Amino acid sequence: MTSSIHRLLVKPDDAGIAGPVDGGRLLEWIDKVGYAAAAQWSGRYCVTAYVGNIHLDRPIAVGELVELHANLVHTGRTSMHILVTVYSTDPTRAKPIQTTQCLMIFVAMDDHRHAVEVPQWVPTTILEQQRSRQARERISVRRRIEEAMSAQRYTSAGTAPDATLRFLAAPSDINWGGRVHGGRTMGWIDEAAYVCGAGWAGQHVITSYFGGIRFYRPIAIGHVVEVTARLIHTGPRSMHMSVHVTSTDTFSDQPTLAAHGLAVVVALAEDGKARPIRPWEPVSGEDRALDEHARQLIEFRAEATPFTLAGAVPPDAEPSYLRVPVLS
Repeated sequence: MTSSIHRLLVKPDDAGIAGPVDGGRLLEWIDKVGYAAAAQWSGRYCVTAYVGNIHLDRPIAVGELVELHANLVHTGRTSMHILVTVYSTDPTRAKPIQTTQCLMIFVAMDDHRHAVEVPQWVPTTILEQQRSRQARERISVRRRIEEAMSAQRYTSAGTAPDATLRFLAAPSDINWGGRVHGGRTMGWIDEAAYVCGAGWAGQHVITSYFGGIRFYRPIAIGHVVEVTARLIHTGPRSMHMSVHVTSTDTFSDQPTLAAHGLAVVVALAEDGKARPIRPWEPVSGEDRALDEHARQLIEFRAEATPFTLAGAVPPDAEPSYLRVPVLS
């Protein structure tokens, strides 16, 4: 099976502080439906390796019906590239509205937690062929983004505002494979970005965009987790946060990088639109380098070709989600 669909009704406890569903909860939903598609295709336990370019087109309110569609668009030797599209709408309306779309990469694991080869997927319809090509084109863009991110330094020489959350990984954070699932880690990234952004803006903020989120090592129960968000760039109405997740196990006092990503947060005015943000001015050499790094990432991501929309090809040339079994 190359597709998976999850449907859910948004409950009050899904809402964030600012009112709509917060980015962290949405990322957890995205991770679960993507995992379902990857596990069904590979027949294996899978781990999240990368999540890229999540632009939240519209906020999701309590009471809305959310549909998450996960489709396989490319396979590597051990990896599966899953395109997740999120729709939401008032249940009384007939047509759902696309809320966001992102590409996820999962790696299949054997019983000893080693990467294992997956069945190779061959696109057959026009839509699958176009999306497969677009997924392959993003590989080189993603490689450049990862190289640019890994080359940056975050030291005490930086003067930018930051915020750190510190806690123990709890049993409730763990998936059935015994490790913190990727969606929970992404939720922590969203929370740290919120704290840092709210501090700079002086009001509640919401996440409007997640850049590439790269996962480096698993986090287990009892690990000491630190999530640090640092402001690296401000636009006219946006705050760009670089967020690092480190974990320290019980046998070591040395934290290890577990995940790294970029989040863009905005403050909303009374009309629901993003309001102007006071600019942050780089002071140190490290500040200036990170500010330039943020601008470079914006340019890199502009090179990625958008994925073809499901409705952009003839209906008889696409596997309509209405023909896909629904997971409850």
